[in-house]
Amino acid sequence: MPIAVSKDIKDQVLSRVREGKDTVVEIARQHGLKVNTVYGWLSRSVASGSPLLETARLKKQNRSLKQIIGNLMLEMETGKKNRHD
Repeated sequence: MPIAVSKDIKDQVLSRVREGKDTVVEIARQHGLKVNTVYGWLSRSVASGSPLLETARLKKQNRSLKQIIGNLMLEMETGKKNRHD
């Protein structure tokens, strides 16, 4: 039997997903929710015109790209130092 979740908790979860700092799995686990429940909320919010999933996906992709760029810059810098030795 599904457990009722208060509107405040639901709004907090969706807000955290929108921020894109944590994954849906992490957020659901922290709130004691099933991942499918959170994805259901997200799909209903997207259907109502709120682009939460797309925003969260783009923020996650942006963080990944920044990490890749940082790693490449570090490798380049390390390579330059090694050539001068």
